[in-house]
Amino acid sequence: QVQLAESGGGLVQPGGSLRLSCAASGGIFRNSDIYWYRGAPGQQRQLVAAIHSGGNIEYVDSVKGRFTASRESTKSMVYLQMNNLKPEDTAVYYCKAEPPGDPLGYWGQGTQVTVSS
Repeated sequence: QVQLAESGGGLVQPGGSLRLSCAASGGIFRNSDIYWYRGAPGQQRQLVAAIHSGGNIEYVDSVKGRFTASRESTKSMVYLQMNNLKPEDTAVYYCKAEPPGDPLGYWGQGTQVTVSS
C-alpha cells in the first residue's frame, strides 16, 4: 500500500545540477518526517537532509548552501534540488518517510547520482 519511488538521478559534470523527486502513495507523507539519505551499496546510509513534519528542514554541513529539500504533501511529492555538485556527492540517493507510530519507516529503492568529468 505504501510505496516510495525516487527519480531524477544521472551523470553530471562537477558544478552541474540535478533535481531528485520522491513520489509516494498511500498518503504516507502526511504527518511524516521525511529524509534524504545517500550511500553506496553495502555501506551505511548517511543522512543528507531532514524535512520534519513541523516544517523545519535540516542539512548536513557538506551540502548546506548547495542542496534544497522541499515537500509538497498535497501532490505526494518531495524534492531534493542539488546545485554545484561535487564528485564527493556521488552516491545512491534514497528517500525515507517516518510516520508517527512507525519508527522503521518506509524506504524508496534509490536513484544513482554520479558527478564526474
